Amino acid sequence: MKTIYYFLLIALPCRLAAQTPGQAKNIFIITTDGFRWQEVFNGADSELINNVDYVKDTALTRGMYWAGDAAERRKKLMPFLWNVIATRGQLYGNRQLNNKMNVKNIYKISYPGYNEMLTGYADPRFIPNTPVQNRNMNVLEYLNAQPAFHGKVVAFTSWNIFPYILNETESGVPVNSGYERLDEEGDTTNSLINKVQEGVTGKGKTRYDLLTYLSAQEYIRQHKPRVVFLGLGQTDDFAHSSRYDLYLQQANLVDKMISDLWYYVQTDPFYKDNTEFIITTDHGRGRKAASWHSHNTFTPGSGETWLAILGPGTLPLGEIKVEQQTWEKQVAATIALLLGEKFEAPHAIAQPISLPAITNTMLAGQATR
Repeated sequence: MKTIYYFLLIALPCRLAAQTPGQAKNIFIITTDGFRWQEVFNGADSELINNVDYVKDTALTRGMYWAGDAAERRKKLMPFLWNVIATRGQLYGNRQLNNKMNVKNIYKISYPGYNEMLTGYADPRFIPNTPVQNRNMNVLEYLNAQPAFHGKVVAFTSWNIFPYILNETESGVPVNSGYERLDEEGDTTNSLINKVQEGVTGKGKTRYDLLTYLSAQEYIRQHKPRVVFLGLGQTDDFAHSSRYDLYLQQANLVDKMISDLWYYVQTDPFYKDNTEFIITTDHGRGRKAASWHSHNTFTPGSGETWLAILGPGTLPLGEIKVEQQTWEKQVAATIALLLGEKFEAPHAIAQPISLPAITNTMLAGQATR
C-alpha cells in the first residue's frame, strides 16, 4: 500500500503541471470480449500456439505471432497497444507484477461482466447470456441524461444481446447491434455496409467485428458523438471454438482497429487532444491449456481482466507495475469522472479506479457536486 501512495505522490504533481483537470471532453469505451490478460502482457502462449488441437497451421501462426521474448511477442500481437499506449498511456492487470484486475460478479460470463463494467454493480441476480432487460442503470444512460451529453451517446456492438444489457428501450441510448441495419439516408457508405451484412451467410449472435467497427466509424464521422461504446466480440467466439490461431488473429485485428480509430481521433479537430480511450474486457478465461477456451464460475482465471487507458487526462506511465487490486465495477465511475461527472445510480457505489490520471483536484471537485 505504501508503494501505491509513493507512486501517486510522484505522479500527481506531474499531471497537475501538465494539464488542466477534466480536460477530456469525449470518451470512447472499447471492449474485446473474453480476451485474456495472459496474451495482453505476454503475447502468444507457447503451450497453445504449438498445439495442433487449437492451431490449424502452427508454422504459419508462429511466424506471425511468436518470438522468444515475451516483450517482443506482445508487440507482434498488439503493436499499437505496446508501441503507443504503453508509451503514452497506461496498462493495468499484469498479474505477474501483482497488478490485478478482476470482475466482482461470481458468474464470470458476458452479461454479468458487461453489467458490472457499465453499471458499477456486480448484480447477485444471475442473468444468463439471453435477451433479458437489465434492471440496472448504466453509465451511458446516466451520461445521456446530463445536459452536456444528451443525444451524444451511442453504442455499436457485435453481440446482439447488448440492446438488453444497455436497456436501449428505456435508456434512450441508440444501440446498433448484431446485424442490425444502418440508417442509409442516401449515405453510400452505410448502404454498402448494409449490403455486405445482407450477404453474410450463417449469421449468428455476433456480427463480424470489422463490420461493427466500420459502422461505428461512419457514425462517428457523421454525427460526432461525445461518448461511444464499441463492443467487439469475436475474440470470445473464436476461443469458444477452440481456435487459438483465429483468437490471436482477431486480437491483432482489434489492435489495428483501435489504432485506426485513434489516428482518426487525432486528425479530427472535434476529437483531437480532448478524447480518452478506455479499453478492457468483460471476463477472463481458463489459465491452462485444457481450459483456456472456457470461462465460468468454476474455471480458475475466468475472473481475471485488464484495462488500458489513453488520452489527454492520462500520464504516460505505461505498464503499471505497483501492487494493486482493481475491480471491473470501478470502470463506470471512472468513465464518468474522466468526463467531469459523478456517476450516481442505484447500487452503483463503487469508487473510480485509482488511476494516476485522476488528480486530487478532480476528486475534490467531484466531492462537492
